[in-house]
Amino acid sequence: MKSIRQRVLKGELMAGTFLNLGSSLTAEMAGQAGFDWVLVDLEHGGGGRQELLLQLQALESTPAATLVRIAWNDPVLFKRVLDLGADGIMVPYVQSAEEARKAAAAMRFPPAGVRGVAAMNRACAFGPGFDDYFKAANSELLTIVQIETGATIERVDEIAAVEGVDVLFIGPLDLSVSLGVPKQFDHPTVRAAYAKVLNAARRAGKIPGLILSKEDEIERAVSDGFSFLCVGSDGALVTTGMRRIASAFKKYKKHD
Repeated sequence: MKSIRQRVLKGELMAGTFLNLGSSLTAEMAGQAGFDWVLVDLEHGGGGRQELLLQLQALESTPAATLVRIAWNDPVLFKRVLDLGADGIMVPYVQSAEEARKAAAAMRFPPAGVRGVAAMNRACAFGPGFDDYFKAANSELLTIVQIETGATIERVDEIAAVEGVDVLFIGPLDLSVSLGVPKQFDHPTVRAAYAKVLNAARRAGKIPGLILSKEDEIERAVSDGFSFLCVGSDGALVTTGMRRIASAFKKYKKHD
């Protein structure tokens, strides 16, 4: 387990990126690039459980912690991902303290939670590592809940107060759509929502997180108080790079 939980909770700037191509090769590239964490996206990404396994194996030899965004707040999905050896989970669309408590419980073995206990899985080295994993998992796995709707913003203090929730991670696109200003990330309504998340995190001793689309947005995010940050994804980087190269040929082409 490559635990980054204590570093995250201390407010250290933790840099990451998303993996949405389902590729073990781009996962390995990201893990070797110098990120503190990378996140395999099973909510909107192109891969499934088999692709996740291959990405986890590719990332094993890299310094980056491997987080996974599951498709929904379902205890079955938690245990399947954690048993494969993920270092933490991001839970989408959490809209209440009750849902946050459900997520925190699914992350932890009894008596602290409801996660099923098994030894013969990858997280436990298929048996020999069970004792060490069982002892450390409840305190070392990272729990991230996503703040993505206007309703969630109204309840963000209650969500932040839930024991076991570590990071309040804003999903900017979903949030802007929910607030009626799609993709207007600088709109006063969106900025006010960000401020509510930052304040709630500060009061509860939790960590605010945010995904950015470009590197030049990092400075303002850090200045605002976000410390769990990521920029883009493997899919976005590949698309941008390919389009840039293809565009470079245009001025040399003959046109009718």
